Amino acid sequence: MYAVVKTGGKQTRVAEGQRVQVEHLGAAVGDDVTFTPVLVVDGDKVLSTPDELKSAKVGARIVGEAKGPKITGFTYKNKTRSRKRWGHRQGYDVVEITSITGG
Repeated sequence: MYAVVKTGGKQTRVAEGQRVQVEHLGAAVGDDVTFTPVLVVDGDKVLSTPDELKSAKVGARIVGEAKGPKITGFTYKNKTRSRKRWGHRQGYDVVEITSITGG
């Protein structure tokens, strides 16, 4: 059984026991969170319409935090001595999927 959940503007395929990095959820480490699935597949039974997914939930627990890769950039404008060097490193919550309940 697996599900596709939408969080942080992205969709991720998850299964029970799997650990996934998602964008920060605004909850502390150890808190339980729930996601509403976009798709649930249980063998040959597929739930995809909004009516079928009303009661479907994906339960998860936040187990830690992680950081993504460092991204660096450099902007430059010709003939004006304008230069700017910048960097960014995205923060993530590490989430362990505890349960998937179908409708």
